[in-house]
Amino acid sequence: MKKKLCLLLALIMIVGAFAMGCGSGDDNGGGDAVSEDTSLTDIKAKGTLVLGCDDEFPPMGFVDEDGKLTGFDIELARLVCDKIGVELEATPIDWSTKEAQLEGGSIDVIWNGYTITQKRDKKVEYTKPYLNNAVVIAVKADSDIQTIEDMKGKIIASQTDSSGLAAISKNEFLQENVAEIREFNNFTEAMLDLQSVRVDAVAIDKVVANYMIKQSPGVYRLLDETLGDELYGIGCRKGAVALREAIDNALDELYEDGSIEALSNEWFGTNVVIRDVDKLENDEITVVE
Repeated sequence: MKKKLCLLLALIMIVGAFAMGCGSGDDNGGGDAVSEDTSLTDIKAKGTLVLGCDDEFPPMGFVDEDGKLTGFDIELARLVCDKIGVELEATPIDWSTKEAQLEGGSIDVIWNGYTITQKRDKKVEYTKPYLNNAVVIAVKADSDIQTIEDMKGKIIASQTDSSGLAAISKNEFLQENVAEIREFNNFTEAMLDLQSVRVDAVAIDKVVANYMIKQSPGVYRLLDETLGDELYGIGCRKGAVALREAIDNALDELYEDGSIEALSNEWFGTNVVIRDVDKLENDEITVVE
């Protein structure tokens, strides 16, 4: 990647917006009272936090063989809810309408491999980043595609409204040289079409790709090149500063007491969770617009 440290600083500025809290009855300088932020008290009053997720996004959120909705993000959210003192209600949603459902109040948070982007930052109240990821290109194990340049004339796929699709749109070579960019409702469908050679490659989150590769040994592999690094965050409704701060505080506590590391090791075999962007091993973060 050729991104410089300035992109990391730009990302810090984006997620740092949560420091500008919503006031409660203070004068805003123009004479109008600022609406009181009841986001946390509302959640505690009803006793549940409604989490909207894509239930076909393993290992972050998916339905297991017993029909249970689980995954790293789902189980992490349960730990956070325990800290806040409410029950978790995880519900599958149409991922392409997630921000509209959040704004409409049918869910309280978007939490399921939700990549921080400049475009989304205008619509949601982001927590601090909690997981470092990358957008990778998956191909069949026996494919002759070795580099991005080998994608000329090929069909590349990704999930609708995903960071993978956004990364494709930002890659000039892919935009100008692939035969088709195909969209799917979820990554499971895209990877099945890759297995059946109906598409030649899939732009997908690395954590998801690695999980699927482990589930189907010898079927897929990843190109060495990536389409950029990314960070996951939790999206609250715009102005829900109190709820966002409560989630961040809970995550900090879980990070300090080792609970997050234990959960990460259980799902990934290593600790992929971060609470301090400055401590990332790489200093080149792609901020997707």
